[in-house]
Amino acid sequence: MSSPIRVDSTLGAALIGFGVSCAIIGALCVQAFSYFRRYPSDLPAYKLLVAAIWVLEMVDQAFIGHCVYYYTISNYMSPQVMLFGDVIWSLIIQLVLGALVGTIVKTCFAMRVWRFSGHNLPITCLILFLTYGQLGLAIAYAVRAFQLNKLTYISNLKTLASLSLGAGALTDIIIALSLSMFLRRLRTGYKSSDSVVSRLTVYAINTGVLTSTISITTLVLYDLYPMNFLFMAFYFVLSKLYAVSFMCTLNTRHIVRGRGTDREIGTASPTAHLFGNAFYMVHPQTLRSQTQTQKVLLVQILFLRV
Repeated sequence: MSSPIRVDSTLGAALIGFGVSCAIIGALCVQAFSYFRRYPSDLPAYKLLVAAIWVLEMVDQAFIGHCVYYYTISNYMSPQVMLFGDVIWSLIIQLVLGALVGTIVKTCFAMRVWRFSGHNLPITCLILFLTYGQLGLAIAYAVRAFQLNKLTYISNLKTLASLSLGAGALTDIIIALSLSMFLRRLRTGYKSSDSVVSRLTVYAINTGVLTSTISITTLVLYDLYPMNFLFMAFYFVLSKLYAVSFMCTLNTRHIVRGRGTDREIGTASPTAHLFGNAFYMVHPQTLRSQTQTQKVLLVQILFLRV
């Protein structure tokens, strides 16, 4: 005889996760609107990236809504579908979409580490390896999930899920530590520029702590309670947090430097035009030997880009 279904820890948890993810989607829409309104002169690649992330997250949220609707409304009188029914397709595709958004955002953050570190190849490659490894594991999980006959059999995929979520959490931690370490090298001794560096360091650490905590929580709940939907409540919001953190990074590039927006200033400063690509050729040895004035210029140039 099958064990009774606990609605509060299954459908209830999924519904709460859907509600929280809706709120974060609202914040994401505000950030996306703010970006296009405030930075009309930004690079086309950034605009395309913002649009792509927004579209992916909207589709992802639609799939989450379909999944919750299927189990709570379409099968309202048949809760046993959670024990004996097939895995709904929207739930599986949503897992891949969430992993894809996380991969895009982490790739951009890896490029930031590449620039901030003066082209540190080992750390950048490690971040990219873990990032795309997680995406591959998520795709493998989805392929296996489509082959399951019952939703309860997802506990059989615990190894794939644990590796994927673990890789994601580790990547977030490495990115946060790398950015904080390399940002410290940009300290100039001047209060204004050091204040910018300190704020960005705190932001990088907070973002990494938040996303890695959600990943680890999802991992623990999945391993301990695979028959419940508690882990879904956290996973539903994970990719949204990545998307919002990326949008915030774009929207605060000029604000964190005490400037307005592209709409207000028209074009970048002459310093940015003159030294726009200077940081890409800076190596750690060169950075340590630069004068305070040169470091101030680099700090200013750095925050024009993601």
